[in-house]
Amino acid sequence: MVSFTARAPKLCGIVTAMPEAVSENADLAASFGAETMAKIMAATGIERRPVADRHTVSQLGEAAAVVLLERLGWTPDSIDLLIVVTQTPDYPLPGTASLLQNRLGLAKSTAAFDISLGCSGYVYGLSVAHAMMQSGNIRRALLVTGDITSHMISELNRALAPLFGDAVAVTALELSEHGQIAFDLGSDGSGAPYLISKTGGLAEPGAPELFMDGTQVMAFSLKQVAPSIERALHEAGKTMGDMDYVVLHQANAIMLKTLGQKIKAREDQLVYAVRDFGNTTSTSIPLALCDHLSKVAAAPQLTLLLCGFGVGWSWSTAVWQTEAPLCHDIIRVA
Repeated sequence: MVSFTARAPKLCGIVTAMPEAVSENADLAASFGAETMAKIMAATGIERRPVADRHTVSQLGEAAAVVLLERLGWTPDSIDLLIVVTQTPDYPLPGTASLLQNRLGLAKSTAAFDISLGCSGYVYGLSVAHAMMQSGNIRRALLVTGDITSHMISELNRALAPLFGDAVAVTALELSEHGQIAFDLGSDGSGAPYLISKTGGLAEPGAPELFMDGTQVMAFSLKQVAPSIERALHEAGKTMGDMDYVVLHQANAIMLKTLGQKIKAREDQLVYAVRDFGNTTSTSIPLALCDHLSKVAAAPQLTLLLCGFGVGWSWSTAVWQTEAPLCHDIIRVA
């Protein structure tokens, strides 16, 4: 699905919250061997990851949202829409959005709901917020994205333990008459068996445990990401050269470099944030933006290419012309 509109939400700010605790991948040498870990770190580019102890998505989301609202000077009752994108909700029910609506003191007229998506979830959430804002009844929205993936992975799982970090991002959006945005969204459920937590639901009760076929994930990404980006650029009437920043889902360094070459993005356009955070699923795009914008002098107006892809299979691309966010903070939560 491709869509385009000249009435896009404005990116007002992003705050990403993550646990204080950090797992150094070098320390996993005690379990997997120094040579093995050196190879994994060289291939993935991931050196460390934030890892939750008792944190939940709602706790990290609340911490990020409180800071974000304060930084923007927004009052809780000015929020019309709250979307939470997560695969690791606090409870099977109610939705995490309901918990956050209450804790943040948002108005009871706020539309609040969850979306179950992974690495494509940020752009999907953005597209839903955008579509609802077109009605004219929603002026301000909070998009909360993230997972506590470490709870689904054994510390002895050599294939997955060094990859995933825990973090939750909150993005503030406001209706604008000046921005433009184009989306390309798609899915292919035949890929479900290759990236799945079979246990933890009604089909197979038990503790959730993540399985990933890395070869299949790479093959899917190489097949679908570039065409999705091409379609979104075409719909927006833009070229890769028009993009200020290209923010792909931060899966690992090899995938980022391979996809960057495939889509012909310049090195100065590509944003990398895997080294210190790992794969943070639906948080990886806003987290990468936070990290990058804190290090550069961004122009007042930005043209962004955002692309998420993964579990489902699912993919999502946005080409977004917007003002630079007023805040882009990363906070640590004890």
